[in-house]
Amino acid sequence: MFENLTERLGQTLRNVTGRGRLTEDNIKDAMREVRMALLEADVALPVVKEVVANIKEQALGVEVTKSLNPGQVFIKIVQSQLEKIMGEVNEGLNLAAQPPAIVLMAGLQGAGKTTSVAKLARFLQERQKKKVLLVSADVYRPAAIKQLETLANEVNAGFFPSSTDQKPVDIANAAIDHARKQFYDVVMVDTAGRLAIDDAMMAEIQEIHKAIKPIETLFVVDAMTGQDAANTAKAFNEALPLTGVILTKTDGDARGGAALSVRHITGKPIKFLGVGEKTEALEPFHPERVASRILGMGDVLSLIEEVERKVDKSKAAKLAQKVQKGKGFDLQDFKEQLEQMRNMGGMMGMLDKLPGMGAMTDKIKDQANEKSFNQMEAIINSMTPAERERPDIIKGSRKKRIAAGSGTQIQDVNRLLKQFTQMQKMMKKMSGGGAKKMMRQMQSMMPPGGLPGGLGGMFRK
Repeated sequence: MFENLTERLGQTLRNVTGRGRLTEDNIKDAMREVRMALLEADVALPVVKEVVANIKEQALGVEVTKSLNPGQVFIKIVQSQLEKIMGEVNEGLNLAAQPPAIVLMAGLQGAGKTTSVAKLARFLQERQKKKVLLVSADVYRPAAIKQLETLANEVNAGFFPSSTDQKPVDIANAAIDHARKQFYDVVMVDTAGRLAIDDAMMAEIQEIHKAIKPIETLFVVDAMTGQDAANTAKAFNEALPLTGVILTKTDGDARGGAALSVRHITGKPIKFLGVGEKTEALEPFHPERVASRILGMGDVLSLIEEVERKVDKSKAAKLAQKVQKGKGFDLQDFKEQLEQMRNMGGMMGMLDKLPGMGAMTDKIKDQANEKSFNQMEAIINSMTPAERERPDIIKGSRKKRIAAGSGTQIQDVNRLLKQFTQMQKMMKKMSGGGAKKMMRQMQSMMPPGGLPGGLGGMFRK
């Protein structure tokens, strides 16, 4: 998400650097570019007007301090305005209620509502250790009930059965009663989606809301619909007391207009982002981190949190110990590293969170995609244990056999071996006390201010 906006804003902000003072003349072009960048990102016009006016008001006449140049001052102002329109801080779910806490999910058909129910259930179970029950009140589509049952089993959540001959209100009440008896912490009620907003749909969900009195009423909306997503959320908010929004399909949205418009138009916070199809692909929405990513500064905090959650610590410790003892880094280790990266959303998912990666060349992006990961794994899988342990023995005839076994070309095998050699050299440096030196080099590549939260200081010792 935000690729186009990041590219446009990055060029604009670079053009502002080198000034001794920010004046109306030297930021006029920059403001025009910021305005066009936001409009092209499909941000709602009222939001664009407010952001541009606020940036201009703050930027004019700002003196350059000794430690900052005008470009950095301007970036800071733009970042603070982006954060402001998105809500400034993350607002999590409020589950402070006599158990079970009831969460009502609303949205149009096709927005990813039922999948989001399962994602949120997984999130609550894994990160907050909640016992969650799912129920479908969609009596118009038997397939929707079956889909939720399948997803509930996948994420190990409870499922309360329902059928198309029941009333939605009766289904919800029966599920809540069952949850009380079985000591569930949270009940998530999935409601019927329609292809468009209509009176019957609104009346039905209002009736359910009135009957079950949920502590959270979340609206699920497709980010790919741009500012229409914000307008649809507004219509729902006028009919229901929404407490927040889940923005889905953000991994397919290169513009980001919905994320920048929803809060301003509805007054309700975006609480989560759907970042993929898998049930673990749900992230809490942090406006300050998203603003940082938009401006090409990365999102190191989210990356650190992801590493903490998803990296197999025992394997990582085993590899570190092996390298430190001088036993080397082989192709089996390389394969395990690829698997760890896949668990974290692939190389692109990681690079997207690193500072300065917004302006990556297309060539690097092509090399870092899922297809190249699969190809590398296939090549390593076609090797014998001896070849994985001692890659130097892989010569002509072996390369030919490995390429045939993995459905690739010899040049693909050569490319993988070259990439492996580069990583092997890096691991040798790490084992020789070069870790701190490498982190210092990374620190010098960071944007003004370095790593957030003073993390950079730990590498200066």
